Amino acid sequence: MEVYSRKLTVKDFSFLEELVKHFEKLPGVGKKTALRYAYYVVEKMSIDSVNEFAKDLVTIKENIKRCNVCGMLTDSDTCDICSDNFRDKSKIIVVKDTKDVFALEKIKQYNGLYHVLNGLISPLDGIGPESVNIDSLESRCKNDSVKEVILATPFTPNGETTALFLERILDREDLVISRIGYGLPAGGDIEYTDELTLLRSLQNRQTLK
Repeated sequence: MEVYSRKLTVKDFSFLEELVKHFEKLPGVGKKTALRYAYYVVEKMSIDSVNEFAKDLVTIKENIKRCNVCGMLTDSDTCDICSDNFRDKSKIIVVKDTKDVFALEKIKQYNGLYHVLNGLISPLDGIGPESVNIDSLESRCKNDSVKEVILATPFTPNGETTALFLERILDREDLVISRIGYGLPAGGDIEYTDELTLLRSLQNRQTLK
């Protein structure tokens, strides 16, 4: 006798639907993975663990802010890097987001400061310079103590557009503007690049001005 077996779909777990929707909002999480996460929460996590998880989510969301100097995510008004008197304040690496800072810090070869744009200029998406953390970078670069700005935006169309814009507006006679070079593939993001490649990119940066 032939037995018909229907494959289960997400709709068959409608009681998890609302939780699944929340997990689907996370980057790289599709319906199947979201369902697996939701099932794990219900089946494997204790009510205490769920309450603790929810409490931590709310606490982090309420307390994490952007550094008032560089724009990096932090739990204080000024991040630890900007507050560190032993950092080389003559150099600033400009990156897209906080994840890029973490990646560059892992190589332990850079002791300067950072500036986090929290986005990239994207004309096609209606994102102009005013929507990115650029004004504060201009202000920082007016300080004569800053001698070099290293542009570390990704090698993507939006990353290149942003780098070119920054190169133009940061023009100062005694300010060196360089671009991370050899090692990073076209279209690559810093956060996904291995430490050796990042180190080579930093060491082989090219002076633009």
